[in-house]
Amino acid sequence: MHKTLIVIPARYGSTRLPGKPLIKIAGREMLLRVADMARYVSTSQQGCDYVVATDDERIMQLCQQHNVPCMMTSEQCSSGTERCFDVLKQLTEKPDFIVNLQGDNPFCPPWFISELIQSWRNSEVGEVFTPYVELTWQELDDLRAVKQITPFSGTTVQTNHEQLALTFSKNIIPAIRKEASMRQATTLSPVKRHIGLYGYTASALEAYFTLPESVYESCEGLEQMRFLENSLAVKMVPVSYQGHTGMSGVDSPEDIKRAEAIIARDGEYDLTL
Repeated sequence: MHKTLIVIPARYGSTRLPGKPLIKIAGREMLLRVADMARYVSTSQQGCDYVVATDDERIMQLCQQHNVPCMMTSEQCSSGTERCFDVLKQLTEKPDFIVNLQGDNPFCPPWFISELIQSWRNSEVGEVFTPYVELTWQELDDLRAVKQITPFSGTTVQTNHEQLALTFSKNIIPAIRKEASMRQATTLSPVKRHIGLYGYTASALEAYFTLPESVYESCEGLEQMRFLENSLAVKMVPVSYQGHTGMSGVDSPEDIKRAEAIIARDGEYDLTL
């Protein structure tokens, strides 16, 4: 049986929101919300475990109080990917597949994680797995409006016929030369928005840290470009929010208010088995 490990990187120090893994959203610590989803997926997927990876005793104590598996990692880790790699190095029995589920992402639908794992199990190609959503024309218009204010928020991806990533960009790709006629022909635009959830084979995660920062990774500020520029296959997994409101990481007090408003409107994810 191939083993999967969901790693939840959780760093206490945040310049915009210090101690954010411990901050409560609608009465429950953000980190515990993410751990709840990881536990649910681990229980429903064969050969799957999860662990929080932190560098702070306060986060460790919270995990111990709530029976959440937790490992201490180096304070020198500069990213969630590096914290996942730190966990991998410490384990004597290595998992075959590592899911990087950020501890500040309490709105990642659990089925996104499950579909990532299933794609890895069923695919003949792919060393890195990550999801995307196809944007409707209205969603594309909304993304364009957001980029007028924050140009580097939101990442798009182009894929080939095997659903392997061709390239990622903070620009909206592809350019659409005949947009008016395409809008009349279909409800979906050709734009695919990348969702920042990753799964790596153990060998791909190890390879990432032997490779230098790549040209387009540096330009775009997108670490996944390092895999593409070194010919490691990145398999894109189509997903749907199924009517739920999507939200990326929680990084500010305003994000907490927005998160609580989403819960009040949409309710909690059903995590009963």
